Amino acid sequence: MFNENAPLIFTRFYFWAFFLVILSVYIAIYKKKAIRNVFLFAASLFFYYKTSGFYFTLLIFSTLVDYYIGKFIFKSDNKTTRKLLVTMSVIVNLLVLGYFKYSYFFTEFVNFIFNADFEVVNVFAKWSNNFTGTHFDIDKIILPVGISFYTFQTISYSVDVYRGHVKPVKNILDFGFYVSFFPQLVAGPIVRASEFVPQLDKDFKLTKEEFGLAIFMIINGLLKKMWVSDYIAVNFIDRVFSNPQLYGGFENLLALYGYSIQVYLDFSGYTDIAIGIALLMGFRLPMNFNSPYKAQNTGEFWRRWHMSLSSWLKDYLYIPLGGSKKGKVRTNLNLMITMLLGGLWHGASWKFVIWGGLNGVGIIVYKLWRKISPFKDVDNRWWVRFYAIFLTFNFITFTRIWFRADSMQKANALMYQIVHAFDFTKIFDILATYWQVLVLMLIAFVVHWLPTKTKDWYKNLFINSPIWLKALAVIFAVFLIYQSRTAEIQPFIYFQF
Repeated sequence: MFNENAPLIFTRFYFWAFFLVILSVYIAIYKKKAIRNVFLFAASLFFYYKTSGFYFTLLIFSTLVDYYIGKFIFKSDNKTTRKLLVTMSVIVNLLVLGYFKYSYFFTEFVNFIFNADFEVVNVFAKWSNNFTGTHFDIDKIILPVGISFYTFQTISYSVDVYRGHVKPVKNILDFGFYVSFFPQLVAGPIVRASEFVPQLDKDFKLTKEEFGLAIFMIINGLLKKMWVSDYIAVNFIDRVFSNPQLYGGFENLLALYGYSIQVYLDFSGYTDIAIGIALLMGFRLPMNFNSPYKAQNTGEFWRRWHMSLSSWLKDYLYIPLGGSKKGKVRTNLNLMITMLLGGLWHGASWKFVIWGGLNGVGIIVYKLWRKISPFKDVDNRWWVRFYAIFLTFNFITFTRIWFRADSMQKANALMYQIVHAFDFTKIFDILATYWQVLVLMLIAFVVHWLPTKTKDWYKNLFINSPIWLKALAVIFAVFLIYQSRTAEIQPFIYFQF
């Protein structure tokens, strides 16, 4: 049965017991592609049920809607009918997402504008209570885990079928498998049908090098999440952001920089694990991060951070709005709309709108600066690159205030403390008190900024190592995680989106 206090996530031991069972059955059936795909679809539905409970029915609903709309779009020769069908897909998916994610946000906005007193009612819970005898709370709408990810995934499928980029999936079970594939279901990467569906008909293939890469990605992701991200969050960052006014300016500043590395390690750690798990079963997922804090401007940052979302917003929002083909003013407007809606995708709060807007401003300002800058876009002088990376990283970190703060009041309190309560005499005492957290933060930043060649060297060293050495590395990683684990399992940050 579903237990909301113990969801089936990568950082729990019984997830790996679940995966071991799945892998054991998979080894026995992988040569029979149809049975393999049906089995993994069923396993994915079970995984989502154990993660989100009754809300797995929403996943089934989205699967049915977009599978049949995709078929009807492909079969129709009438341009108007095709447009109506793809519009229906977008509207239905966004209405479901909007209801569960934005009901409170829009209700509060309407109440504020019109001085009204509307209240949010969970109509699905009310219906269930009336007709099936359940006892759900009708006064609260719970956001289903991963709904933002699989909603964008199914929308992209319908649009791509409409555009002629992909043919519809012939079998609804295969389509359900594509939508629900459990490694990436609840926090991405957002996978396009054109990337994943062709793999459904391919024979299983996993080379020795790919096996090594899969194990490396899983270990790397777990260490990012559990050894560093969770530890620095629980022992420092969460405390400061919960009550910024209780801490001095230097502590608030350290927590802000710490959150930049925490959210990267948390999210990229999840996708590393997802990519590794999928690869062990012969499926290739797209890369989602590319050392984002090496970016030399805000636009480049978004080409390196959550790459599957950035490319989705570009292909299905920015370009349909007109992209950069309708003049400079319209281009900048399209950029701002895209970034504002991208911010809102992350959360139903004005904080995320501000965060998205700031990133949009950052991209536009860089475009204007590039026209008058004495430096070229590509400048190999180390001090020019250092300056660009330093400026970009600090700007991105500044925007994290609104991304992380629990409320606007706490965001303002954090900024106030940094500006007005910065006591230089306490710096060494603070460094001594939190030295373990700060050492881990420093290690994380150093590893992140290592040259790509260095990272490829130790990754390939692991991949090409003998199996016994890989086993020792796994044991050592588990030991590190066990020694630094927190009392409570920390959910992945992007589960809330």
